[in-house]
Amino acid sequence: MASLYKNNNVWYISVSISGKRITRSLKTNDFNVAKKLKVKAEYHIIAELMGFNKKEKSLPFSELSKMYLSQVNRSLNTHNIYKNAFKRYLAGMPLPTNPNSRSMHIRAINACWNWGLKKGIITKAHKLDMDTRGEARQRTYTESELNLMFENIEPLPFNLFVQFAYYTGARSGEIRSISPENVKRDYVVVRGKTGRRMIKLNSQAKNIIEVVNPLWDYNKDYVSQKFKKEVRRLDIKNARFHDLRRTFGLNLIKQGISIYKVAKLLGHKSVKTTEQHYAPLLTIEIEDFEL
Repeated sequence: MASLYKNNNVWYISVSISGKRITRSLKTNDFNVAKKLKVKAEYHIIAELMGFNKKEKSLPFSELSKMYLSQVNRSLNTHNIYKNAFKRYLAGMPLPTNPNSRSMHIRAINACWNWGLKKGIITKAHKLDMDTRGEARQRTYTESELNLMFENIEPLPFNLFVQFAYYTGARSGEIRSISPENVKRDYVVVRGKTGRRMIKLNSQAKNIIEVVNPLWDYNKDYVSQKFKKEVRRLDIKNARFHDLRRTFGLNLIKQGISIYKVAKLLGHKSVKTTEQHYAPLLTIEIEDFEL
């Protein structure tokens, strides 16, 4: 199973199991020392071949972050935010004092470490153990704001895209480019945040998708920038595209739809996630009461 051999005056150990082989230098030219090192080295190599003790892989964050930025596709704006976060981190600069900026920087750094782990580039991450949530955004749209958008956003295909996003509660990334073969009678199969999921089509969403030809094929930057431009033109303040999804969930809950069903419609992995997102919003919706 294990054998010793000498190469260039250095002893090596070679271990083979089920067609897999690992050869490692014992870093000595003394045979007696090599024999003593053989037992421990053989044990670790066998454990590694069996998947019990993988050899640690490490890479400086400076190199890992370069790979991450070059291989992970993100919008130009997000790319620049991450690039700036990595630059500050490598320079040893303190994190931003603004809570939201601080949260973004921490998420960027930890995302890079997580990517390295997932790709097998590293086996140990040095993530920042801090609160990355920041202050949760609670913006939702009023009925008058929704009507203003649906009646005036241009051009028509993008207008229908905005309406479809609201009527389904879908994330932008799930519906920017829908394959026709994934459109079914009552749902659309999309690639969600946590994998493939089905987006329920209500009657309003069905009416929209039946008239859109061809289906949308937008990139992330277009949706974000176009939406911001249109809401500014309509004088709707502090508006983001993702707020449509939050408004969808809140309005369903206000109509009496169970939190469990809302979680399913939003594609949340657990009801707890939905409760965390909507508990602050529902608190301010409670009618006046006396004790």
